[in-house]
Amino acid sequence: MDKENNIPQLTTLCYIEHNGKYLMLHRVKKKNDINKDKYIGIGGHFEYGESPDECLIREVKEETGLTLTDYRSRGIITFVYGSDVVEYMHLYTATGYSGKMTECDEGELVWIDKTKVYDLDIWEGDKVFFRLLDKDSYFFSLKLVYDKDDRLTDVRLNGKEYGRDER
Repeated sequence: MDKENNIPQLTTLCYIEHNGKYLMLHRVKKKNDINKDKYIGIGGHFEYGESPDECLIREVKEETGLTLTDYRSRGIITFVYGSDVVEYMHLYTATGYSGKMTECDEGELVWIDKTKVYDLDIWEGDKVFFRLLDKDSYFFSLKLVYDKDDRLTDVRLNGKEYGRDER
């Protein structure tokens, strides 16, 4: 977020699916990375004037070398980290792509069995939206609030409190 102007970040995140696996990015190459050593999906920040779909297609191509041919918008994640990061992340899954996978300068691309993603070093809130993806939930709005110690302090699903027993 641009705190001075109160402008949140706009991003996309995609989990490409193939043979019961997700393509994940193990963030091990960038210094000063909020996602350092974590496993995340493929995506990134909007460029000026881009739609969410345009950002998704561009970011997937830049990070993987793949061109998406079949994808689905799954939800919007409002990600709040401390008092200085607010991000609206458009979440997608994809089942169709063409091209040959290339190396990524942000980390290592790895195919992870969908049943194993919960065992990885991922954000606690990612486990919430993975469960929603597992249930094939219709388009959802999810708010995840973290403190500066990376603790998930609040979860809201479609505007309502989402309790620990539901996560």
